[in-house]
Amino acid sequence: MLSTRLSEQMQFVIEIDQLKRVLRQTLLTDGSRQENSAEHSWHIALMAIVLAEYAPAGVDLLHVIKLLLLHDLVEIDAGDTFCYDTQGNQSKADREAQAADRLFGLLPPDQAVAFRQLWDEFEAQQTPSARFAAALDRLQPLLNNQQTGGHTWKLHQVTSDRVLQRMAPIQTGAPALWDVVQQVIQDCIARGDLKEATPKENSGVVNLDASIS
Repeated sequence: MLSTRLSEQMQFVIEIDQLKRVLRQTLLTDGSRQENSAEHSWHIALMAIVLAEYAPAGVDLLHVIKLLLLHDLVEIDAGDTFCYDTQGNQSKADREAQAADRLFGLLPPDQAVAFRQLWDEFEAQQTPSARFAAALDRLQPLLNNQQTGGHTWKLHQVTSDRVLQRMAPIQTGAPALWDVVQQVIQDCIARGDLKEATPKENSGVVNLDASIS
């Protein structure tokens, strides 16, 4: 007979399989279908290992991997809120906090507390590890859009100023990777895969780099 602790852990392990059914707006790089949130989490966790040498001082790689694998589990209940969905993002924090309560509450108390602290750390973006994790979380969709001809940007009429705003945390979380962001955006604009904002559309938006305008 399983102990109460192991039974709770097995319940959690089974429950998180549902992340595989949460679809994101981003396509796979071959354009064949939408990626799911579990695939996204795997991708950015592996990115952390590959790109560890570009992490700022004070970043703990194992800690970053934990943050990346945990941070999207709340989408099992809350769904994936598209980053450019203004209305959906108004209720995102509340929906995801409730999901965190339920999902991590399935675990034994010590793990429930530890996992929730990791999730809260990612959301707060106050530690070097959390900021590096967030930078990778922003970078991956940018690369996927580059590889799919700006599919998501075109579908939702997202302009370059909004992409720059979305990528801004990379400047502080992984400054060594900021050149990648600039190059990708420049290339996508030049190919017609990302539309530049008109002066009216760009009103009130801070231009993060004058070379991209």
